[in-house]
Amino acid sequence: MPTYEYACRACGHEFESFHSITASPLKKCPKCGKSKVERKISVGGGILFKGGGFYETDYRGDGYTKAAEAEKKAAEPAPVPSADSAGAAASAPTDKLKPNSTPASKSDS
Repeated sequence: MPTYEYACRACGHEFESFHSITASPLKKCPKCGKSKVERKISVGGGILFKGGGFYETDYRGDGYTKAAEAEKKAAEPAPVPSADSAGAAASAPTDKLKPNSTPASKSDS
């Protein structure tokens, strides 16, 4: 059952009443007793989910969740090489990197 807001045009008293949708609107003011009460238009109550398990993201489509996961992976920083892998690269043989050279002959003297 909804809560309705009322205002009296005679005395200015504002109040709320909790009654059925099918019930007729109130006419008589509880403060002054005159029949000058009007039902106000209000925003109504919002739905509040309390407790565990109710989240606004629970019912989103598969496309949204896949896009969110892809965006999350793209935002992750690149892995930093560990000290072990950097040390192994530094101690690798470098003879393959030197240009081929022929030894000088000693017979030139």
